[in-house]
Amino acid sequence: MHQQVGVIALSKTLVTGAAGFIGYHLCRRLVEQGDEVVGLDNLSDYYDVQLKRDRLAQLPSDESFRFQEMDLVDREGMAQLFANESFDVVVHLAAQAGVRYSIENPYSYIDSNLLGFAHVLEGCSRNGVKHLVYASSSSVYGANTKMPFSVHDNVDHPVSLYAATKKSNELMAHAYSHIHRLPTTGLRFFTVYGPWGRPDMALYLFTDAIVHGKPIQVFNNGKMRRDFTYVDDIVEAVHRVMLKVPESNLKKPEAGTDAGTSNAPYQIYNIGNNQPVELEHFISTLEKDLGRQAEKVFLPMQPGDVPATYADVDPLMRDVDFRPHTSIEYGIGKFVNWYRQYHGVD
Repeated sequence: MHQQVGVIALSKTLVTGAAGFIGYHLCRRLVEQGDEVVGLDNLSDYYDVQLKRDRLAQLPSDESFRFQEMDLVDREGMAQLFANESFDVVVHLAAQAGVRYSIENPYSYIDSNLLGFAHVLEGCSRNGVKHLVYASSSSVYGANTKMPFSVHDNVDHPVSLYAATKKSNELMAHAYSHIHRLPTTGLRFFTVYGPWGRPDMALYLFTDAIVHGKPIQVFNNGKMRRDFTYVDDIVEAVHRVMLKVPESNLKKPEAGTDAGTSNAPYQIYNIGNNQPVELEHFISTLEKDLGRQAEKVFLPMQPGDVPATYADVDPLMRDVDFRPHTSIEYGIGKFVNWYRQYHGVD
């Protein structure tokens, strides 16, 4: 049985996906504030493994940060890790990412995002973890058209397998919160970007193409709107949420009455900039920072994509007193500076 304590002081944290974009930034933040961090990653080749290794190289190699190369689907290895380490908090960020790739390689998503998450849930519930924080995604809103997207909205119509696995994670977490009283918090991230970002994401792809004089693919003829969220805002929100453990409240209605409410120690938050940006403005801002014009190839909407995302972050503000606020102009500028330095280009 898990004791509900409301707010905890961190001491030992497991971060899965530690070599990933958000995972690296979170590990760095936790280490800088003096926490003991174990970072887990399988260093998959979904994108450039060297970028992942270069992220890890920025982290200390002492008792404050220890790296464990392991795949989430390794049932025995995961069980042993949890039994040996006695984690206070687990932040589960590892996943097979990408909406379009889920059409090409569905089994990768089933293995990593469903079976892997089951191993994390079992590790947490059997070893006294005080709080499991895990990455969901804005993609769970799928075919929803009511804006802004709210955690109180029904999200039963995913339009990609990736989104379906993330919705499944929320359902699996709720079951463990209800049965085992394991405190869990799911975070629906909205289009995260910034330095050390993923090369399969739009900002990196666009920058790389423009710098090398290649055309960029602009889907939905540039009329996509995204709630782009700067990585430092994501990390700040994740850190605040880690410290706020959801509590059982039998006075609240059980899930089903309201999609965002449960009497189990379970919570869901949106983490988005609460200010959607049209793709054309996003590209023009990038062109200004690079000092180059992009050659654009306009294409229709791709399978699994949605025309717009827009986060309601009022519950996040209410519970942890924070809402993302970084402007797209500042965030893209920081990314471009990092890209130039990392790749050694003008």
